[in-house]
Amino acid sequence: MDDHSVDASPALVRAMAREDPRVRLVHNPGRGLVAALNHGLHACRCELVARMDADDLMHPERLAAHLNHFARDPGLVLSATQAELFSREEIQAGFREYMRWQNACLTHEQIARDLYIESPFAHPSVAFRRRAVLDASGYREGPFPEDYDLWLRLFHAGRRMEKIPRALLRWRDHPRRLSRTDPRCSREAFDRLRANYLARDPRFLAHRENFVIWGAGRKTRRRADHLLEQGFRPRAWIDIDPRKIGNRVEEIPVVDSRWLEENGRPFVLVYVTNHGAREEILEELEGMGYRPGEACLAVG
Repeated sequence: MDDHSVDASPALVRAMAREDPRVRLVHNPGRGLVAALNHGLHACRCELVARMDADDLMHPERLAAHLNHFARDPGLVLSATQAELFSREEIQAGFREYMRWQNACLTHEQIARDLYIESPFAHPSVAFRRRAVLDASGYREGPFPEDYDLWLRLFHAGRRMEKIPRALLRWRDHPRRLSRTDPRCSREAFDRLRANYLARDPRFLAHRENFVIWGAGRKTRRRADHLLEQGFRPRAWIDIDPRKIGNRVEEIPVVDSRWLEENGRPFVLVYVTNHGAREEILEELEGMGYRPGEACLAVG
């Protein structure tokens, strides 16, 4: 898919196409990534579509692994793989941690549980059933990351998504990557998108009058505002900082975790994102009898 390239890449692809009839060069009649993705989706002749970016590297067995994955599970709509980052000298610690988390998020149940933490798939590592994505209206243009928005829509449509536990994609990281430079991939854009889908998630909606938010810091509250602006009001803020406990934020009390068991164990949204802290909180909640993905959800 040529999105108005100004280098020699179209000529290279045309040369490949003369040697191999499976290769076609398709020009984007619109402009930009979303238009290119949707035009490519409509140009595809096969029901199974594997995504790929021009600067990444695919393992020779990746496509066969996707094909086997779909064959084993006829109800599967999206098959992703684990990914390995390169070039190593440019990879920052935060992105390494994100990939550690993403590569551990494998089953449909794990993806459903952790979907609001971050995007669970490297976009170039996915393959999907073309009809299911077209039925979901394809990729959407807007002030948000187009791939994460699609995963959220597929999940809300009840579609099954899984990851193959093999690193079959080498995902290139560099300072000019679109996800680093495009405002649609900013922290604010992710927070707003998550909140819009979380506000419609039946697991949360069943407790909309009886929920709390774990994390009373200023940055956490700013991220939670995207949800609260839609008319939701937590019963309490949970925090471990003794300087905050006993205060009130917007007339809502800041309390410690013991409050949960003393007040009927309301639904918990864990907005804490510090490395290791989220895992400790979820472990504490499980000790109280909470089941992550059912009685509590972590939000990135």
